[in-house]
Amino acid sequence: MAEFSLPKNSRYKKGKTYPAPESAKRTKTVVLYRWNPEDGQNPRLDYYTIDLDKCGPMVLDALIKIKNEIDSGVTFRRSCREGICGSCAMNIDGTNTLACLKPISEIAGDIKVFPLPHLPVIKDLVPDLSTAFAQYKSVQPWLQADTAPSPQSERKQSVTEREKLDGLWECVLCFCCSTSCPSYWWNGDRYLGPAVLLQAYRWIADSRDEATGDRLDNLEDPFRLYRCHTIMNCTRTCPKGLNPAKAIGEIKKKIAERVL
Repeated sequence: MAEFSLPKNSRYKKGKTYPAPESAKRTKTVVLYRWNPEDGQNPRLDYYTIDLDKCGPMVLDALIKIKNEIDSGVTFRRSCREGICGSCAMNIDGTNTLACLKPISEIAGDIKVFPLPHLPVIKDLVPDLSTAFAQYKSVQPWLQADTAPSPQSERKQSVTEREKLDGLWECVLCFCCSTSCPSYWWNGDRYLGPAVLLQAYRWIADSRDEATGDRLDNLEDPFRLYRCHTIMNCTRTCPKGLNPAKAIGEIKKKIAERVL
């Protein structure tokens, strides 16, 4: 298999190369985006060849091995290693996904790892998610109800009502979907993006919530909601198999029903 090579017009330079141990029989090269804001240098791509027989099966295992055994300066986020926290979201082999859920065996050739696209980079594979989380906060993602719950029980919900939340509550806020969306690339300061809009619909769809009208008023805006053009990148890339585009469509539908 040919080594990954940079195009002639690439804005990245080839950085350091770290060969595999001589005893390694099965190897894989990981090509990592590297950028340190403190050294004044342009971004580069470093090449790390690892021994697959001494590495776990996922891309995150390879990254941890590189950091622990080869280059301690490599910087990335990770936590649960089980696809629950969303911390290790990055662009792997051209697709936004979670490194802990991406098997090395699914990647032909070198493993190319970049930070989530179209976000400011703090260092290496760590993007700045400040705007994304501020947008998440703006949709008030918590239960709102003026009616007090019964002192003898929790707020009840039927099985059918609860099923309406399936495909929504599983979102781990990795922002793989938002950073794959061209509308979010160009209007990320005003368009909320698929991740936040899916979270907004999670509360609109909740039968226990009593703030639906206010939530829809907050979203009815040419940019906050209607920059979505149903490109479907968000649904294709979601590592949890969710459908943010459908949730956005449901919000638009509810707003339209209010007008009729």
